[in-house]
Amino acid sequence: MAVAPAAAGVGRGRRSAATVAAWGGWGGRPRPSNVLLQLRQGQLTGRGLTRAVQFTETFLTERDKQSKWSGIPQLLLKLYATSHLHSDFVECQNILKDISPLLSMEAMAFVTEERKFTQETTYPNTYVFDLFGGVDLLVEILMRPTISIRGQKLKISDEMSKDCLSILYNTCVCTEGVTKRLAEKNDFVIFLFTLMTSKKTFLQTATLIEDILGVKKEMIRLDEVPNLNSLVSNFDQQQLANFCRILAVTISEMDTGNDDKHTLLAKNAQQKKSLSLGPSAAEINQAALLSIPGFVERLCKLATRKVSESTGTASFIQELEEWYTWLDNALVLDALMRVANEESEHNQASIVFSPLAAPEENGLPHMSARTQLPQSMKIMHEIMYKLEVLYVLCVLLMGRQRNQVHRMIAEFKLIPGLNNLFDKLIWRKHSATALVLHGHSQNCDCSPDITLKIQFLRLLQSFSDHHENKYLLLNNQELNELSAISLKANIPEVEAVLNTDRSLVCDGKRGLLTRLLQVMKKEPAESSFRFWQARAVESFLRGTTSYADQMFLLKRGLLEHILYCIVDSECKSRDVLQSYFDLLGELMKFNIDAFRRFSKYINNDTKFQVFMKQINSSLVDSNMLVRCVTLSLDRFENQVDVKVAEVLSECRLLTYVSQVPVQMSFLFRLINIIHVQTLTQENVSCLNTSLVILMLARRKGQLPLYLQLLQRMEHSNKYPGFLLNNFHNLLRFWQQHYLHKDKDSTCLENSSCISFSYWKETVSILLNPDRQSPSALVSYIEEPYMDIDREFTEE
Repeated sequence: MAVAPAAAGVGRGRRSAATVAAWGGWGGRPRPSNVLLQLRQGQLTGRGLTRAVQFTETFLTERDKQSKWSGIPQLLLKLYATSHLHSDFVECQNILKDISPLLSMEAMAFVTEERKFTQETTYPNTYVFDLFGGVDLLVEILMRPTISIRGQKLKISDEMSKDCLSILYNTCVCTEGVTKRLAEKNDFVIFLFTLMTSKKTFLQTATLIEDILGVKKEMIRLDEVPNLNSLVSNFDQQQLANFCRILAVTISEMDTGNDDKHTLLAKNAQQKKSLSLGPSAAEINQAALLSIPGFVERLCKLATRKVSESTGTASFIQELEEWYTWLDNALVLDALMRVANEESEHNQASIVFSPLAAPEENGLPHMSARTQLPQSMKIMHEIMYKLEVLYVLCVLLMGRQRNQVHRMIAEFKLIPGLNNLFDKLIWRKHSATALVLHGHSQNCDCSPDITLKIQFLRLLQSFSDHHENKYLLLNNQELNELSAISLKANIPEVEAVLNTDRSLVCDGKRGLLTRLLQVMKKEPAESSFRFWQARAVESFLRGTTSYADQMFLLKRGLLEHILYCIVDSECKSRDVLQSYFDLLGELMKFNIDAFRRFSKYINNDTKFQVFMKQINSSLVDSNMLVRCVTLSLDRFENQVDVKVAEVLSECRLLTYVSQVPVQMSFLFRLINIIHVQTLTQENVSCLNTSLVILMLARRKGQLPLYLQLLQRMEHSNKYPGFLLNNFHNLLRFWQQHYLHKDKDSTCLENSSCISFSYWKETVSILLNPDRQSPSALVSYIEEPYMDIDREFTEE
């Protein structure tokens, strides 16, 4: 590299203007803060002092004595001089070897001692390294292979690339802002992917890319990565598992956050914008991955392989390096110490190292190559892999190519494979010495064991939701049981059950769904898994109501378990309660046997009052159950059957909801707790439940009566027009939202057994502008209080 003009006169004893300024004028004393301030200013503006090469070595040496910069600026000065285009890089690599331990020790301290090192030195080494231009210089060195001289590409060794990457990573860990600056260099980020072709540099590259993508404002496009197909296809299974950590960032929509919390107004606006812009970067990246031959198949193999299959002939040090990429240095040390003690107590192979000894260049302690990786670490190693793999599969299952992914996952037997791992790995019992994340407990939601369980449950939810492949969660015997239930009830067998490929279902004594029910019923009251378990089971029931599916779960005591949790344990968690109410609604809908079981459990007024108190405590959480009971009551009342009549007379819940004042109370509150500006995916169900109540009233010719009663309730609350104006606006939004979304309309139809055309007709009747119509909302809003033409804004 050519020497900068500012340093050209160094050999003749002259000082550059920048150096003079740093010294505070001719003959002045060095002022540390002045130099660092100007360097930081130059880094921000790109002008003035920006690199070590702009200073004389004499000046830097003198200043180092006072500021304790550990000789880093002088090393950078030499690195500039030895890293020019025509260099053989031998000396350059030696200098990197000198710089690396200065930064890696600091990074170790940063993690293990929670930045205590900052109290011992005024200027941390990583900060000095970055301030004197070290980060930018290493980026230039790494990207030398992109430069051609006389038609030939420059090359640097893997070892040198590895050193550069380690130094960059340690600087990112310790110095704020470095990662963001690297993220802004899009050509550098794309170039980093090419360094993963070498096994020697793969781990360091993957770790750095993951950190960079985590702060990058705009998502990269994988189709811009050179030779992506061959890159991924050549990864071994360990590398592919590590690569999934990167993929997790590149295939997830960046700004959606928690979908349930974002307003539908905002989401609709975003969807309109997206339609004009075309597919998002995440969607493009998903398509790019699915076009790679064998990609999904390899993910399924990774997700389902047993711990005994994961070690192979890899050496201990290789295994440990892979472990190191998942966890910070502190956790590696803590884990190794604990496992070493655990294994040595049982006279097994132990890890021998001194915790106070200096680490190797990659940050790992000295160890014996003869040491075998302890079983407990092998298990945790595999858990960390599966976490990322399951996440990637889950995202792909929810993407545009969902049906394609479903076919592949079924074909490659992901579900039977997970079923075989359920007891020994996914839902294994915790041992007293189980590894947990640094600074956390076994019961913390951040621990790998718990995170794996939650990711597993999310995958089951995505897999089962409105898809006929959900029956792969059963084994052959359980599928036969479904057929027998249909036969006994004299109803047609579910077509999806008949079409299920028996060679792809679970094997063993129990299918995955049954295993899930077993652990669900044993879950402690305070467990964070209850929400996810209920969601996963509910997704199996969602869609067109299946009597056989409901009876399959009822026979296994699911309804009694849910009622125990709601009533007897008096669950307080709003999220868990909502998931239980939703599950209960799907389990009981149109099923007279379920309501009979409900009556047997809720067999006195005290229990019923507790149950209703839970429902009324938050209608946003319980409205799906209210909808289920309302729909079921309407169907039962139209059936001529002794058993149905008996349950109708005995069931406290059905009797209670059959009262018009009770229905009106639900209706009033459901409309009152939502507004167009606050509608989300989570609470829009309140609007649809209120519509169900009014659609059933319309069927009976009672729609005008219900509207009249709403008007009276408005006046009794001294807010004339408030509720009906709000409902009018909500229905206008409903038309905009649902008439352009096929999936949502199908879901409404399937879940209610009311044709979508009837939904649309009812909304149109309610929004009729004719004030003479007895079924139009405007007929019940007095002129002075009319406010029905508001524009929909997010304010």
